[in-house]
Amino acid sequence: MAKISQKVDRLTNSIVNRLSGDSFDTDVVELQKAELKYLKKGWKFDWKIEVQESKVYKLVIRSSPDIIQGLISIEEQKDFIFMRLVETAPHNYGSNKVYEGVLGNLVAFACKVSFEHGFYGYVAFEAKSKLVNHYILILKAKSISGTRMFIDTEAADFLVNTYFKD
Repeated sequence: MAKISQKVDRLTNSIVNRLSGDSFDTDVVELQKAELKYLKKGWKFDWKIEVQESKVYKLVIRSSPDIIQGLISIEEQKDFIFMRLVETAPHNYGSNKVYEGVLGNLVAFACKVSFEHGFYGYVAFEAKSKLVNHYILILKAKSISGTRMFIDTEAADFLVNTYFKD
């Protein structure tokens, strides 16, 4: 099972250009299989496999819907949403990233889907062990056992209200 392995750089109200500070409205829409060919080098996960096994969504800037800023795959469980994978686009990695807030936006989307399914915002995921404390601090996630974590209603409500004001 893959583990969520990227840091949330910061929580924003959309995504923010790291250099200019400009904020951009975003949309999260389902990734179509035909779009997989646009995933160039640098992606850490094999999204071609992931799209066959779960629902995959892309984060895009509303005014530039053809440029993927990040991807998330989620799976509906009995009473929560499970985040299988979350990844920022290669141009949003590291110290030269273009945009901040991508991962926070995608996690907030998973929480929003949980609320829409009547799961009270509950989202679970498997974290890399070195990031457990980071997710506790930034996302207010809680540990179930080991590296299995969850986001509860209160934390999910905060994330959804931060990113999805509509």
